[in-house]
Amino acid sequence: MIILTGIKPTGVPHLGNYFGAIAPALAYQNQHRCLFFIADYHALVNQPSAEQLARHSVEVAATWLACGLDPEHSLLYRQSDIPEIFELQWILTCFTAKGVLNRSHAYKAKLDQNPPEHPDDGITMGLFNYPVLMAADILISQATCIPVGVDQQQHVEITRDLALKFHHHYGQDVFTIPELKLTPHRRPVPGLDNRKMSKSYNNHIPLFLPMQQLQKLIAKIPTDSSTPTAPKPTTGVIYELHKALTSPEELAGLDDKLAQGCGWGELKEQLARKITHHFAEATERYHTYMNRPAEIEDILAQGAAQFRPAARKLLAQVKAVIGFST
Repeated sequence: MIILTGIKPTGVPHLGNYFGAIAPALAYQNQHRCLFFIADYHALVNQPSAEQLARHSVEVAATWLACGLDPEHSLLYRQSDIPEIFELQWILTCFTAKGVLNRSHAYKAKLDQNPPEHPDDGITMGLFNYPVLMAADILISQATCIPVGVDQQQHVEITRDLALKFHHHYGQDVFTIPELKLTPHRRPVPGLDNRKMSKSYNNHIPLFLPMQQLQKLIAKIPTDSSTPTAPKPTTGVIYELHKALTSPEELAGLDDKLAQGCGWGELKEQLARKITHHFAEATERYHTYMNRPAEIEDILAQGAAQFRPAARKLLAQVKAVIGFST
C-alpha cells in the first residue's frame, strides 16, 4: 500500500493531531510506502505572516521526525515544493460541482459562525476550494490508503468521487482510487472545552509543553462540583484524554478508581504527568531537530526530489487524456 498523510503548519501539532493523524500514519511505515507532507498551501487559508508560516513548517517537520518518522524509509516533503499538485488542482476544479463544495464541512462550519445578514464574512475561495486541493494532494501521490479520523472522511470521499467522475468523462482510468481507513480514534480527540481539539477553537494541548505550562492548560478543563469521594463518569474531556494515553489493562484500573471516587485535581495532575511521560523522548528529539533547521531542510528537499518524478509522470498522463500536448 501507499499511505498518505498531511498536516497543516499552523503551529506545533497538538494531541488531536498526534492521535488522529501522526501516530496512526507512522504505524504503517515499517510495512508500507508512506508519504508525509506539510500542507503549507492549505495553511494560507488562515492568512499567516511569512515568518509564522516558515516557522510553523519547520515545527511540523520536526514533530514528524521526533515522533518516529524515518526519512530512510518514508518521504517527508513540503506541499509547496510540488507544483504539479496545483496544476492538477485546477483540472479537478473544472470537474467539481459547486454543490459539492457547498456541503463541505469547513465551509459550512464557517457559515454557521457568521450572522445571517453577512453569511460570507471571512470566507475566501481558498476555504471554499479546500477539498479540491486536498483531492489533488491525494491523487497526485497515487496513494492507495488514506488514514483519517471521521472528521476528515468527507475529503477522501470527495476525492474518490472526483477521480471516478474524471474517469467516466474521458473513458480512461488515470488515477488510483484511494481507500479510506478510519483511524483507531474515530472520534476527534476532545479539546479543553469538549469540542474537537483544534487550534482554530483555541482549545488544544500542544505537544512538547513543559510540565508547568501543561498543568495550567489542563487546569482549565471544566469539571463539576462533586466531592473527591463521589464517583466520576467515564466520559468527558479528562477521561477521554486519559483513555488516549492508557492501555486497555490500565484503563480498567482507571475505571475502577473513578467508580470508587477521586478528586478532579488528582485526575488532572495524573493526566499532566501521563502526557509528559508519554512524549518525554519525542520532546527531547523535537528540540534537537529544532536546533538543526538545515538538517530539516535537507530532509524536505530530498523528499520532494524523490516525490516529483512520479508526480510529473501522472500529470503528463492526465494532460494527455484531456487533450493537452505534453
